Amino acid sequence: MGFQYFSKCVLLAFCILSQGLANGVFGFACNWGTRTTHPLPGNIAVKLLKDNGFNKVKLFEADPAALKGLGKSGIQVMVGIPNDLLASIASNVNAAVQWVSQNVSSYISKSGVDIRYVAVGNEPFLSSYKGQFVQTTYPALQNIQAALIKAGLGRQVKVTVPLNADVYQSDSGVPSEGKFRPDIEDQMTKIVKFLNQNDAPFTINIYPFLSLQADPNFPKEYAFFNGSAAPVVDGSISYTNVLDANFDTLVSALEKIGYGSMPIIVGEVGWPTDGDPNANIKNAQRFNQGLVDRIVKRQGTPKRPTPTDIYIFGLLDEDVKSTDPGNFERHWGIFNYDGTIKYPLNLGGGKPLVAAKGVRYLQKQWCIMSPQASITDPNLAQSLSKACTYADCTSLSPGSSCGNLDAKGNASYAFNIYFQTMNQRRDACQFNNLSTITNIDPSPAQSGCQFKIMIDLGRHEYRSTPSSLAAPTKVLDSMVMLVFSFMFFILSSLSM
Repeated sequence: MGFQYFSKCVLLAFCILSQGLANGVFGFACNWGTRTTHPLPGNIAVKLLKDNGFNKVKLFEADPAALKGLGKSGIQVMVGIPNDLLASIASNVNAAVQWVSQNVSSYISKSGVDIRYVAVGNEPFLSSYKGQFVQTTYPALQNIQAALIKAGLGRQVKVTVPLNADVYQSDSGVPSEGKFRPDIEDQMTKIVKFLNQNDAPFTINIYPFLSLQADPNFPKEYAFFNGSAAPVVDGSISYTNVLDANFDTLVSALEKIGYGSMPIIVGEVGWPTDGDPNANIKNAQRFNQGLVDRIVKRQGTPKRPTPTDIYIFGLLDEDVKSTDPGNFERHWGIFNYDGTIKYPLNLGGGKPLVAAKGVRYLQKQWCIMSPQASITDPNLAQSLSKACTYADCTSLSPGSSCGNLDAKGNASYAFNIYFQTMNQRRDACQFNNLSTITNIDPSPAQSGCQFKIMIDLGRHEYRSTPSSLAAPTKVLDSMVMLVFSFMFFILSSLSM
């Protein structure tokens, strides 16, 4: 009887575990960026995570609303330190102690946040930074580790450094010849040795989308998991997708400095949906579904068959994120900024994505170009410049979701996104008598172009204006180019 009872318990436990895996409860992790004018409230975002089976999340900074929302949620957290803090933390261990006290210890003890990792910097050795953070990353890592030990968290919370895949290379293109970049090899060796000594993982960000962007000759199909591109043959191994090849190039680089068994976390991987011709719903759905399928199957790479944690990038779109790499940077979310679903994903066992619940919006009204206004009005250029400097016009980029609008449509989109970003203030729809407010949705029919209405921050009990609204980020280069594109379109229209 006892054995039969034990067997039934084991069978029941196995069934529960299997169902949990099938429903995507185990193993899903994602990045939650908060660079947005209208953030999804912390409690709603955390419910969104849990409803979709995410039990691990990475934050790029110690955002108070996000961390409070994660308290007692059962979700494991990696909290990041922005690169602009590395110098102060590297030069003064007391700065590290204070940062840990304020952003780790207090949230663990007071809010019950399950913080497991501190990410020291974010891709600090990126080639485009031209060595700006090379000398401060390692000492900052050491000081944060010392601060965690002083706080009694040395075993509970591990340090890591999320790095971009450009820290290693293969001269021949095959993964087995992977090695760290010569200019940072000494720093990388120190960091890897330090992580190993403290039982901490190596964190790498891999972006097949960016591989496609960087090289016009890159085989597009090789970016996907079910692509038809010719495989890359490396000895007895054939690589059919760039993620496997890139990851194993890192493994080879680690082997060459004596740390081939180093635990690795994929800190970021995903595909954007707008802001570039390759950034669209179809490609993002295809890539992320393939990625989710691998996670559900617990599939590794040829050199590392054992699966690793993979943090999908990202949870939500971010409308004030820097567009330096490209306009697509604001559109990596598998959900829209408000937690609505962009495209379907099967999370395993037929479980679909679940949208955010309890989101409240501003009134159903839009700011558009007045029907009486003319595209030849000399004030139009200035009005467009104002709107797209202080609000997100990246969806108007060539090849993007709203890239095919006519001149009036461009102006209407720009006016509306500014109007919504400024919380529908009446004076935010005053563009030199060129604009008017309408209660009819101007979003084009049969199109992926959407004229947004923002979240109502007041109804979600925000008591202060977000800093991103009080002092909007100016996105100069890409927005200036966008305004010039508008003007070219308008002048072209006039000449016809």
